[in-house]
Amino acid sequence: MAVLAVIAALLLQLTVVNRLSLPAGGVPDLVLLVLIGVALSRGPAAGAVIGFSAGVLVDLTPPTAHVLGQYAFVYALIGYLAGRGIGGPVWTVVLCVLAAPLLAAGVAWLIADPRVSSPALALTLPVTTVYSLLLAPVVVWLVAGDRARGVPA
Repeated sequence: MAVLAVIAALLLQLTVVNRLSLPAGGVPDLVLLVLIGVALSRGPAAGAVIGFSAGVLVDLTPPTAHVLGQYAFVYALIGYLAGRGIGGPVWTVVLCVLAAPLLAAGVAWLIADPRVSSPALALTLPVTTVYSLLLAPVVVWLVAGDRARGVPA
């Protein structure tokens, strides 16, 4: 079920969400939100495995303009952190949504990606983070529901 949710999120991200013309030019990261929901409900080991798999799918899906493995690493780490449930479900979602784009930018900077610059990050990171945080309650609830760790059934 988790694999189908990630694939559905990726397809929806590519076909609908990335084509939206939202104010300030950013779009939410559905794959990240689904990953967080899956990790919250299944724990850190499953979160890391699903995160790695989701990251590989993102890395391989055109148009790819980044190094293969970049998102596999970031999403595996975020999946593990989300599965740990640091501070309860709400704080975990907020922490992971804030950390994921920063980690991705940090990895891109470490591998000398020419597209990573301070002006580009200052414009896209906050907008993407805000849109993801706005959509997070709905997506995480749809994926994890009451099965999220720390939420009584």
